[in-house]
Amino acid sequence: MPTLLLLRHAKSAWGDPGIADHDRPLAPRGLRDAPRMGRWLAREGLVPETTVSSTAVRARRTARLALQAAEAPLDSLKLDGRLYGATPWRILARAAEAAREGAGGPILIVGHNPGLEDLVRGVRSLPARLAWRQKLFPTAALAVISVDGAPRDLVRFEADLRTLVRPRDLRG
Repeated sequence: MPTLLLLRHAKSAWGDPGIADHDRPLAPRGLRDAPRMGRWLAREGLVPETTVSSTAVRARRTARLALQAAEAPLDSLKLDGRLYGATPWRILARAAEAAREGAGGPILIVGHNPGLEDLVRGVRSLPARLAWRQKLFPTAALAVISVDGAPRDLVRFEADLRTLVRPRDLRG
């Protein structure tokens, strides 16, 4: 059973209205938070075997910074334009592809809302204390999801939220 890690891109910069949404870089807070989440992954023994990121600049940079901080090999990073603006089902389909290609280790998906938040809200064990939050999945939030079943069945999955961590929940 793979562990699915969902990481929303870190805080992006909005200072230049001439930059297309896809090309927005990370803001200083994002540059701080992305490595923070990677260090958390390493401490928790959740270094991803495979990472798939949206092609958006802010998502790619978040993925690289998190992987570097987790001391994960950067060659595990794959870019996929289908994750930009993806629905929960597209995210799951891409995770299933990654699971079939991998050896069963954790899979990290780096993407965007609303798709990631909608996916997290759909797991069967979302605690009531989280379910009511209007903004469940802020920038650089990370969900750790246990998936029941074989990787090839990930699209028809049953899953439990093991943890949801936000940068402000962490020190350092």
